[in-house]
Amino acid sequence: MSEFNNVSIVKKANVYFGGNVSSRTIKFADGSSKTLGFMLPGEYTFNTADKELMEIIDGDLDVLLPGNDQWQAVKGGESFDVPANAAFTMKVKVPTDYCCSFIK
Repeated sequence: MSEFNNVSIVKKANVYFGGNVSSRTIKFADGSSKTLGFMLPGEYTFNTADKELMEIIDGDLDVLLPGNDQWQAVKGGESFDVPANAAFTMKVKVPTDYCCSFIK
């Protein structure tokens, strides 16, 4: 899906890591939400409350998921799942565009 219809967008940006990662929250009529964001190169650790689906729209990164001891390469057009109540680390190699879906 390359676009979303009939949504609400929260104006205020979510800004992390000194501005190196930012996103906007999109709310859907069914109560679900996603964030559309952009990450500059760097290493970032995030904590989750909900299960997440991270879709990499364009970019290149390595991710270390909970319970794994090996990094997984992820490029534009690929995605990965993150369990709820967990932490994961990404090594972003190039400016990267992403969509994060929160699964309740």
